Amino acid sequence: MSAPKPRGASWWALFRQWLRNPLQIAAIAPSSRELALLAKGIRGNGLLVIELEEELHEHLRRRFPAVRVALGDARDLQAIGQRCGFLAEGPADAIISGLGLLAMPLDTQRAILSEAFACLRPGGRFIQFTYGPQPPVAESVQQALGLAVHRGDFVLRNVPPATVYVYERAV
Repeated sequence: MSAPKPRGASWWALFRQWLRNPLQIAAIAPSSRELALLAKGIRGNGLLVIELEEELHEHLRRRFPAVRVALGDARDLQAIGQRCGFLAEGPADAIISGLGLLAMPLDTQRAILSEAFACLRPGGRFIQFTYGPQPPVAESVQQALGLAVHRGDFVLRNVPPATVYVYERAV
């Protein structure tokens, strides 16, 4: 995989999008290394990144050329995954999300999580990092979809600090 582009470019691209729509963009800075995946040894072709904003989509495509980066809405995850060939070998093991779920209406949360679990293998996990003090998926949405949640790591070395929550189908 080729070397990532300078981190300052990532920060500026994200910050510009946050200024345009602070309720849609949950972070003011890119995630820290402690929340990173590529630095942990995951191959780029084992990832599918979905970005709704065109400018951030293009930025991510340039910054991570070995990763599949698709322009789209998380509510269309199955169709995007199939169109990109990502689900050709079967369902995903995990989905990692940095979406601003806390600020989303319940029907949007439900649509996103429903799509996500339709793409996951049995036992697959939806891993969400959030900047708020509470689990990002409303309890009513968890119950409606039959999900269980547990709190994962708290990453203080992130701006802002992030908490990781793991969602699974309830047994």
